[in-house]
Amino acid sequence: MNTVDRDPGEGRSGEELPLFSKPMFGWFMWYVRKYLARNFHALRLQAGGDGVPDRPVLAGEPVVFYSNHPGWWDPLTFLYAGHVLHPERMVYGPIDAAALGKYRFLERIGLFGIEPGTWRGSARFLRMARAAARRTDVILWITAQGEFTDPRTRPLVMRPGIGHAVAAMDRGLIVPFAVEYPFWNERLPEALVAYGPAFRVADAPGRSADEWTGVLARGLEATQDRLAAAAMARDPGAFTTLLAGRVGVNAVYDSVRRVGAWLRGRPFDASHGGEARLPRTAGGR
Repeated sequence: MNTVDRDPGEGRSGEELPLFSKPMFGWFMWYVRKYLARNFHALRLQAGGDGVPDRPVLAGEPVVFYSNHPGWWDPLTFLYAGHVLHPERMVYGPIDAAALGKYRFLERIGLFGIEPGTWRGSARFLRMARAAARRTDVILWITAQGEFTDPRTRPLVMRPGIGHAVAAMDRGLIVPFAVEYPFWNERLPEALVAYGPAFRVADAPGRSADEWTGVLARGLEATQDRLAAAAMARDPGAFTTLLAGRVGVNAVYDSVRRVGAWLRGRPFDASHGGEARLPRTAGGR
């Protein structure tokens, strides 16, 4: 089928997740892959360590990923990371209803419209979160800060909506996901992402919405701090490359460098920092 079937329990909430078109999503990921590769040196996933896994195991449970919101690129970064790292799941997430009105096809690839800053928008977000919480074949992705925020701003402040959404769940995993876009040694920036340890809803059945907001904020802040330290170290070896993008300066200058490398009998590396060409993807893609 081109779309997923409606979950039998969805009708009880009064609203269901929009139908998801896998062929349309596949086409869009083909475009996003090329678009990210043109605009970033690489998309990299921070490696695990010290008890932190490089990625969560999503075995048969509802899943919410919540993230910081540093820039315009976030939705494309989230969609592509989900596509590469969790291909068995469909990725859903909220988007400004006005933007969705301009690009209706986005609703067929997992984005649902809300009206930010309104009661109606908050109510629809919670209905969508409840629908996602009954599904084990999707990931609900939330930019928990609600507006663009520098990734180094502390303390981290999250909107209360995610706390209310999680407090209404009776099971599932809530996973922090940090992202930032620093410049390293190349002309184009890096897109760096990292997972933090997952929270299991069933482990804290009596936790209130406000308590969840505080716990999740601390979890995301710790994940961002870990990613920031790796970003400042500028060590590609601390990451897995999910997508390798462009290197070099321009065609003319790189041609001169290529000839110079050939005359010296050396292989040509277009990167400024001397980093060897990385594999195009990781994670089974």
